[in-house]
Amino acid sequence: MAIFRSFDFDGINSLEYGVYITGEAVYNAPERAVEMISIPGRNGDLAIDQGRFENIEVTYPAGVFASSQEEFAAKLRRIRNELASRFSYVRITDSYHPDEYRLGLYKSGLEVDPVAYSTAGEFDIVFNCKPQRFLSSGEQPIELYEKDILVDHTQDPIVTDTGEEIGVTYMVETFENPTLFESSPIIIVPGPGSLRIGNQNITIGGDGTLPIYIDSDMQEIYQINASGARVSASDLVSFVPNAFPKIAPGTNDIAASRGDIEIYPRWWIL
Repeated sequence: MAIFRSFDFDGINSLEYGVYITGEAVYNAPERAVEMISIPGRNGDLAIDQGRFENIEVTYPAGVFASSQEEFAAKLRRIRNELASRFSYVRITDSYHPDEYRLGLYKSGLEVDPVAYSTAGEFDIVFNCKPQRFLSSGEQPIELYEKDILVDHTQDPIVTDTGEEIGVTYMVETFENPTLFESSPIIIVPGPGSLRIGNQNITIGGDGTLPIYIDSDMQEIYQINASGARVSASDLVSFVPNAFPKIAPGTNDIAASRGDIEIYPRWWIL
């Protein structure tokens, strides 16, 4: 019995449109963004790392077959319209790498080389993707619960921008970033308190009626109101140092003054 491989685009499986993939996605390594500066009197160029990677093209070799020319044309039309109808990054997975996903846009493809009287054909589908391959394990939250709270007097108090000291009652959790890359988590805090990830201190204010979302990738801080709309909450959160938190490769620890905090780490590789 034949096993047909497939990809998922924004939650839609390609086999639903009669399109299967004939091999793993083909792509080159993403290019690191580096500015090269020539300095008179100095051999070689000065390399300034911009701390980012460029987007990458990901190509899936694919095919479609049908019982008639009409069905063949209809399948191609449907998948082409579905792919082209998205105007922002969407999630892309495939059955070769079920534990990973990409964020990408449909770029081109479906230039069909028909065979068998135009009832079958092979073609490439090309996506313009962010450079990361995100790990599904990075969608599992790191959780700190109130029942785990402990007093650790070896911890220095957190000092806010106004000079206020936050006490030394903390929950402490240690975890591993399994990759070689610093990740940009999303942190959900149910109300006021303090949080430390590595050397990054976060102070949260407000009345605690709505959870606060800190998204380090999008660099957004918001709450979700009763209507389901995002409302800026940047005035309720301060960072010391003044930067959105990151999670370094290797062993990390979290210390928090309250419980019921969730951190979605967003692990990624290239």
